[in-house]
Amino acid sequence: APKRGADPAAAAAPESTKATISLDPPTGTRDFYPQEMRVRSWLFGHFREVARQFAFQEYDAPVLEYDELYKRKAGEEITGQMYNFIDKDGHSVTLRPEMTPSLARMVLALGGKALLPLKWFSIPQCWRFEPVQRGRKREHYQWNMDIFGESSISAELELLAAVVTFFERVGITAKDVGLKINSRAVLSAVLDSHGIAKENFAPVCVIVDKLDKIGEDGVVAELLTKGVEEEVGRQIVRTLGLKSFEELRELLGGAADAAISELSRLFELADAYGIGEWLTFDASVVRGLAYYTGIVFEGFDRSGELRAICGGGRYDRLLSLYGSSTEVPACGFGFGDCVLMELLTLKGKMPLLPQNTQFVVVPFDEEMRAPALQVAAKLRAGGYSVDILLEPTRKVKNAFSYADRVGGDRVVFVAPEEWKNGQVRIKDLRAADNSETKQLDIPFESLLEKLKQLEI
Repeated sequence: APKRGADPAAAAAPESTKATISLDPPTGTRDFYPQEMRVRSWLFGHFREVARQFAFQEYDAPVLEYDELYKRKAGEEITGQMYNFIDKDGHSVTLRPEMTPSLARMVLALGGKALLPLKWFSIPQCWRFEPVQRGRKREHYQWNMDIFGESSISAELELLAAVVTFFERVGITAKDVGLKINSRAVLSAVLDSHGIAKENFAPVCVIVDKLDKIGEDGVVAELLTKGVEEEVGRQIVRTLGLKSFEELRELLGGAADAAISELSRLFELADAYGIGEWLTFDASVVRGLAYYTGIVFEGFDRSGELRAICGGGRYDRLLSLYGSSTEVPACGFGFGDCVLMELLTLKGKMPLLPQNTQFVVVPFDEEMRAPALQVAAKLRAGGYSVDILLEPTRKVKNAFSYADRVGGDRVVFVAPEEWKNGQVRIKDLRAADNSETKQLDIPFESLLEKLKQLEI
């Protein structure tokens, strides 16, 4: 028998189907049946509530973009993972692999009309053709929060605090997840100390970000293709293992003083914000997108079972890449839903969200169908969720069975005798049998008022 709150359609599905098409979605994509959709809506609700608490405004953009928006020629994996094609107008387009370039395009389109700072968020669906693995699919939804127009670390602090606030809302603690913090300026100082040309900075960052995937030898081999000598490459990799500012100062002398001072101030203010226990310095975090310029961060599972949970950083020169005559400071983060669902499941925090319907209206027979519609309409006008039995029934057992299947709290019987007296009978399916409100006959005309008095 189907469980309470199970989907009626699922309960009635045929046991065997001879399909003439594949019943699976394309590899790396997902169907969202009502149960999964309830969880997704719950998750997005938390995203939106945290954004509201931090005074961010929601925006959106087309899922289809011109592919030139993403071709930054820095060797990023993302450019080889696009779902791109030539459309019927002859334009080179792609399903968006990430949202930040779309946001940059929109901000540029505002010209001088935008009052800075802008604090915007979105929950776009993004597409990347890449190997499917735990926590990573070819499509995913990503919670993005971005700030344009603020050059100080106040912007990064707001973003980090928003990430922590979200985790706390869903029951994840600092013992479960941490936030690794670094600065691209640190790696820049390392490369400068080895005489590596500035034009190679972004490509080297993209390569170094692959350390967990391809290992030290793989990184060194790819650095060789950029003209970085093997021993220098290995020194760079060793630098990534540093875990304290003192080690950095000892290695780099005064070359990274500005970056280290900024990071130290960030950690100091994070303590004041109450999020310090979540943060840890990690020189290996550089992020794989070429446009990052300053502080970068990455959420990680302390148990080590999952890939990066979220990530972001500062990208002050992105608008300049797209033609802005002035540099506009900006920073933001992305938070994918797939790995987050894995995290919630791993930590036992995935919510159970059965279908819930406040009232199920049951017409006794065909003559009672019209009165039942009146009852359903009145209840809905009062803001209640209401289902109505589409086929009248005199069998109470059938009514209760259907109500249980759709997660009904109460059944409203519309029967000839009660209706003749101007009443409907309401049975509470969750109340104890000896409860005074287990079964009530309530006048139809004052139905909403009576329910309010009963605090229903």
